Amino acid sequence: MRKHLALAVAATAVLAGCGGGESAGSADGKADLRMTIWTSNEEHLALFDEIAAGYTETHPDVTVKFDPIPFESYTTTLTTQIAGGNGPDLAWVLEDSAPDFVGSGALTPLTETLQKTEGYELDDLSDSATALWKNDGDLYAYPFSTSPFGVFVNNDLLKEAGQKSVTGDWTWDEAFATAAKVHEETGEAGIVVRDFDFKGWGNLATVWTGWGARAWSEDGKTCEFNRPPMVAAMTALHQAVFEDEAMPGPGTTADFFAGDAAMTITQISRASLLEEGAFDWDLVPLPSGPSGDYSVVGQAGLGVLKQGANVAAAEEFLAYFTSPENSEKLAQFFPPARTSQLSAETMAKSNPLLSPEQLQAVVVEGIEGGVVKPSHTDSAQIAQTVRSSLDPLWKPGADVQGVLDGVCQQITPLLGS
Repeated sequence: MRKHLALAVAATAVLAGCGGGESAGSADGKADLRMTIWTSNEEHLALFDEIAAGYTETHPDVTVKFDPIPFESYTTTLTTQIAGGNGPDLAWVLEDSAPDFVGSGALTPLTETLQKTEGYELDDLSDSATALWKNDGDLYAYPFSTSPFGVFVNNDLLKEAGQKSVTGDWTWDEAFATAAKVHEETGEAGIVVRDFDFKGWGNLATVWTGWGARAWSEDGKTCEFNRPPMVAAMTALHQAVFEDEAMPGPGTTADFFAGDAAMTITQISRASLLEEGAFDWDLVPLPSGPSGDYSVVGQAGLGVLKQGANVAAAEEFLAYFTSPENSEKLAQFFPPARTSQLSAETMAKSNPLLSPEQLQAVVVEGIEGGVVKPSHTDSAQIAQTVRSSLDPLWKPGADVQGVLDGVCQQITPLLGS
């Protein structure tokens, strides 16, 4: 199991040699395309279907099916499909597994196709957005979403707890104190790191980066979980959960969008979950930490699987789906990689829920200076090892340094592999 993900995606390249390939497609031009995605949000799917319908109007022999897979099991399910010879034609790839997919030969290179597509404007894609998705100068996945994390705030709960409104100029000390007070006064949760739930540890980068911490060195070879910045960050987090009750503990669920929490850390694609008039809310940047202001970016790349039976058709649809016109539509939920569209004014046209000021502070400035969530080869094994090694941390009185030393002891052999 140690090489599960790496072997699964590498198997795609082998299978592609037996069938499929860059010019693969049915002889009569017909193609039934399947694209795996992690969202089942109705508004997201309606937009995808609208774009696909525009494509099939001029390509009547092509059908497009979007196949949602739950976020928490997305990569595992996708690689299982690939290893079983039942992979999709196109797939979202999450940033944590980008090195495996991009470097293994699982995806077909897109540069030539996109360069030849009339009006595509490949040069408009920013270098920072495409860096994770390139290998030897070729683009292997379109950076479908380059989305900084921000903090959604329930102003009604803050007011009920006698707390002042949050501004963009705030710190983690203030955030935890406000969150703890809300829980004390209202019984609702303080601050929630969405999609963490004491399992998805990668999302804690939205917190620990404020202390200057990171999971491993830039070259990916040295574990940094037990370095002083991470120890300090995890100590603050542990105190917020188990002593101050600023964050809900293990086994407690709190949905900000249902009004159950004062604050949640997530991306603007979640804004679609807000019900009009449910409560007064705001969106602000992440609090500054001991190391200063910072931003963390989550990415998803859209690629074409070499294993697919309709590679050429899939490449053509990808070019259409990510064209300048459709990129502007998708920006309603997924911040674009196109520099010409990355402005508050442009994004406000397709983001009626968010103000230009919110978009500028959280998205535009966040992308300009943000660091991407942790990624590494053999990501599935590393992710599971970190998760299990962190389990002892999520209880009162935990030895933070000892637990983090244990994380490094477990993953160091994997980092150099």
